[in-house]
Amino acid sequence: MHMKGKVAVVTGGSRGIGAATAKRLARHGAAVAVNYFRSETAAAEVVAAIREIGGTAIAVQADVRDALQCEAMAAEVKGALGPADVLVLNASISFPVVPFLQFPWPEFEAKLTGELKAAFFCCKAFVPAMVERRKGSVIAISSGLSRHPGEGFCAHSTAKSGLDAFVKSLALELGPSGVRVNVVAPGLTLTDATSWLSQKDKDGTAQMTPLRRNGLPEDVAGAVLFLASEEACFITGTYLPVSGGIQMP
Repeated sequence: MHMKGKVAVVTGGSRGIGAATAKRLARHGAAVAVNYFRSETAAAEVVAAIREIGGTAIAVQADVRDALQCEAMAAEVKGALGPADVLVLNASISFPVVPFLQFPWPEFEAKLTGELKAAFFCCKAFVPAMVERRKGSVIAISSGLSRHPGEGFCAHSTAKSGLDAFVKSLALELGPSGVRVNVVAPGLTLTDATSWLSQKDKDGTAQMTPLRRNGLPEDVAGAVLFLASEEACFITGTYLPVSGGIQMP
């Protein structure tokens, strides 16, 4: 799964799954653009960690919900590293965990449209060059909740379900041009985003998981690396759960 000579862009790459993915791709030879929105210091730390092991990385600021900022990011990455071979759609839009009957429409709408804008605008900015070169891999980070909803997660489940459908459509349309598009769907993964969960909840999920533990960012990064590599050259349109077996499609 050697990525030498490849250029990878990881949105939301300053922490958690994004940071682990950026580091894993770089460790296997990719030059990596670490996208961030507000976490400049955290993104710089990821870049520094990659450079410490002899890798190539840059930090790129952009709100991926904004088309013009995505286009500017694509131009910056191309100028610094070259055209992107791999695009990891990892940026996630925050949302309240609230039962549906208490959920305000503006926050539901912000999650739904924000999640899909982040995927749509990034693909608009980076995929045309992949099509032109007739090669590329797009990997969207979804969630097991897109198929197995949880109480209070209606906005997240709906947004990620939309992302899953978007990926399948792109896989169908872009396949003839040599561009693969896939979904990685993590289960409960121990990151900043899940730090609010109680230890009891985490332990309970681990006990229901066949592998008897919660996921780590590195577990998801390994799946992304596989789908980004030539080892997965005949895989597109797939939904890959990384959940320790708690979700079996």
